[in-house]
Amino acid sequence: METVWFILWGVLWGVYFLLDGYDLGAGALMPVMAKSEEDRKKIYNSIGPFWDGNEVWLITAGGVTFAAFPGTYATMFSALYSALMLVLFALILRGAGLAMREETANPRARRFWDVLFYVGSFLAALLFGVFFANIFKGVPIDGEGVFHGNLFTLLNPYGLMGGLLFLVFFFTHGSIWLALKTDGDLQERATRSALRFWRVLLVISVLFLVFSGILTSLYDNYLANPVLFIIPVITVVSLVLTGIFVMKRDWYKSWWTSSIYILSATLFGVIGIYPSLMPSSIDPAFSRTIHNTASSPLTLKIMLGVVVVFVPIVIAYQAWIHKLFGGKVKGDRSAYHEGY
Repeated sequence: METVWFILWGVLWGVYFLLDGYDLGAGALMPVMAKSEEDRKKIYNSIGPFWDGNEVWLITAGGVTFAAFPGTYATMFSALYSALMLVLFALILRGAGLAMREETANPRARRFWDVLFYVGSFLAALLFGVFFANIFKGVPIDGEGVFHGNLFTLLNPYGLMGGLLFLVFFFTHGSIWLALKTDGDLQERATRSALRFWRVLLVISVLFLVFSGILTSLYDNYLANPVLFIIPVITVVSLVLTGIFVMKRDWYKSWWTSSIYILSATLFGVIGIYPSLMPSSIDPAFSRTIHNTASSPLTLKIMLGVVVVFVPIVIAYQAWIHKLFGGKVKGDRSAYHEGY
């Protein structure tokens, strides 16, 4: 049961990144993508009906960590409290900017909420990457779960590379989403942005894979079970296909291949640290694993029944929302505002 929940844990994080990734990317790109008030409204309209539903997956992933692996959750929110609070504050800024902007007609106030929106989106994307790269590398925790370091310990070269990787693939994903949802000059800018960031992403992805082999033990599980190499292969193939579809302006296919890239890239790291959830860089024996931090077997079985019932409901709801608000967006938000 512990392994089943480990797989669910990784999949839930991957689904969160591929869904919230496009609105984080679109929000962070607003300063360079939007040239007018109409452009800004189009960007807000493109993510407005979806962003809070997308964050359900963040709550679910965090909830699984708490309920299935409470020992890991306790260590994570004590050892990495400052880093996780920064992520939370960034998400609050993003949500406040998105929700409050339309509540005022004052141009100066709107600019203030715009700044909160794109700064929060940018920081959240960056910090998620730094956080997970450090998890993949290993965190300096001892046998009692005490963190031997500070916030700046996480800002190591590999952690910063992970932050840059997340930022660029969110930029790429968000640009593709804007190209899919808009038209005219904004769509042209989104097209150029998607192609530009895809090229950067290609380079950073290769560097991240290389340095993961040098600085981490992520490849140990793959070398022990070569069949697992299908995951990085899928990651590479989906990234290449994303660039091909972007160049062809086939936005539906490029969004799906970009989503597969994000999901498989997340699973690459998650599978690499198995059975650890929070590896220790001090001594592997101090790592928080699925075995020494899991809930009781009965708890895991009951929770699995809950997941089997409610996750399909969440998926159906989100599919309905994406269908209801499908198609190109307009600069007039009144047509969408009551929907979210």
